Amino acid sequence: MIDLDVLDFTKGGGLVTVVTQDHRTGTVLMVAHADREAIERTVATGEMHYRSRTRGLWHKGGTSGNVQSVVSLVVDCDGDAVLARVRPAGPACHTGATSCFGPGENDALGTLDATIAARAGAGDGGYTRKLLGDRNLRLKKIGEEASELVTACADGDAARATEETADLIYHALVALRAVGGSLDDVRTVLEGRAR
Repeated sequence: MIDLDVLDFTKGGGLVTVVTQDHRTGTVLMVAHADREAIERTVATGEMHYRSRTRGLWHKGGTSGNVQSVVSLVVDCDGDAVLARVRPAGPACHTGATSCFGPGENDALGTLDATIAARAGAGDGGYTRKLLGDRNLRLKKIGEEASELVTACADGDAARATEETADLIYHALVALRAVGGSLDDVRTVLEGRAR
């Protein structure tokens, strides 16, 4: 997973910087520090451990349950920083936010998918709920949006093509949710294809 001998702990007074990123969305969740012991514990357990200057060795999510399961650990070119790609079990920030860097860092597609999922369980009669309840309308809207995207692309209209792409993605995610799928399922397929 990672060669600890490549890490240069001396530059940072025994610590290396760890940039922790959601492996699916690319969202930077947090930046912390780790010493050799923290990295060793991370490798041994498959969950992120850090070294805090004030509280010592700590297991992320050890008390809250918001653990970060390791997908990969990559050392930078200088050996004094690690990129940790993780599968988070909950928010990374102590404020309850997904990321310590605020809402601007959130994944727009993930937010859209979560909104669709929430509306799928809601009792109101909004547009998303209407689409989820009417198979023929869902399929018709996907066809319409795809056709409008093709026309915008044929016309060379980038602004309209961008809007139509957003509409098509929304309708596709609603249709996917209706058959039991999610954006995470799509990400898993794309990650597999990228390999």
